[in-house]
Amino acid sequence: MMTGRVRRGRVATSLTFFLFGAALGVWTARIPAVKERLGLSDGRLSIALLAFAAGCIVGMAAIGRLTDRFGSSRVLVPAALLEGVLLVVPGYMTGLVGLCVALVLFGAAHGTLNIAMNANAIEVQRAAGRPIMSSFHAVYSIGGFCGAITGGVLAGRGVSAGATFLAVGAAVVVLAVWASLWVLSTSTVDARSQDRFSRPRSYVLLFLGFLVLCTLVGEGAAADWSAVYLRDHLGSGAGFAAYGYAAFSIAMTVGRFAGDPLVRAVGPVRLVQGSGVLAAAGLGVALLVDHPVAGVVGFGLLGAGLSCVAPQIFSAAGDRDTQRAGRALSTVVSIGYLGFLLGPIAIGAAATWVGLPAALLIPVVLALFVAASATVMRPAPSTVER
Repeated sequence: MMTGRVRRGRVATSLTFFLFGAALGVWTARIPAVKERLGLSDGRLSIALLAFAAGCIVGMAAIGRLTDRFGSSRVLVPAALLEGVLLVVPGYMTGLVGLCVALVLFGAAHGTLNIAMNANAIEVQRAAGRPIMSSFHAVYSIGGFCGAITGGVLAGRGVSAGATFLAVGAAVVVLAVWASLWVLSTSTVDARSQDRFSRPRSYVLLFLGFLVLCTLVGEGAAADWSAVYLRDHLGSGAGFAAYGYAAFSIAMTVGRFAGDPLVRAVGPVRLVQGSGVLAAAGLGVALLVDHPVAGVVGFGLLGAGLSCVAPQIFSAAGDRDTQRAGRALSTVVSIGYLGFLLGPIAIGAAATWVGLPAALLIPVVLALFVAASATVMRPAPSTVER
């Protein structure tokens, strides 16, 4: 049974997952307004988006050692505060260069928070004594939905992107302050002991990162290609085409809330195995049926199948060496994030040669690969607490 301290820590970590999703959701929703305000072409906008992605990767790759040295809670709180503050800046830039600088900084804070909050979630899960990792990621999904809806509503009322970011950024700061009051303090590790990070474990972490990459290819495919597939290849209307990603998002959120009871029932390895098969079978059969309704159902099943994979891999990575969870997550999350960035591009490139329906088999094959490789998540016999 969780103590009051652990319950408060769980709430605090959930708040950071929520604000993390909300900040990203509102930024994504107001990208068109930023583009219009600065008069950016699609090509120049892509440079700005690449700056954000680069900042994220730098933040994720660089922060792991500090998280382990000082404790995830000491990194999480300032990163959450910076998330709210730096969200505001891109809305007030007057040119592409300034926007790129602002997005690199926002991306770095976002990537840092990503590692710190997942490391803290692993600590809270360990203190709770039962699987709760999937619930944190479900809260992230809700935060992203709320941020996107807020951005859309304010855009519809003519509120500028800068004012939108200012309002949401202020709310993020308030949530970060709340989280700072309840965050579960975490242990630190002597910096000299980090040099004992063994090479065999590093290889396993690289493979776990690749499994996350495979998973995020599917997420990126749903985000960028589901509507195109339904509209252009299955002949649905523009409104119906949006249901593909909506089904994916809803199913992913529901699946993450169901993930913790499922992992208690069958264990993380079997859950990931079943999840990968569900994702692959759902989208694969839908592509064969070749009907708009089947397409929506297929993307929904893809979301349900992928929902629990990344949280369980993150847990497995953090548990391989509890004193170096930050470094482990830096490795795994940084590699995995490339799947979300590069996956849609790879699918688009493949579509030019074999058509989009065939190209969408890429996430199907990768989901099967994740299912087949899930046994790597089992703890190594030599893994011990230090």
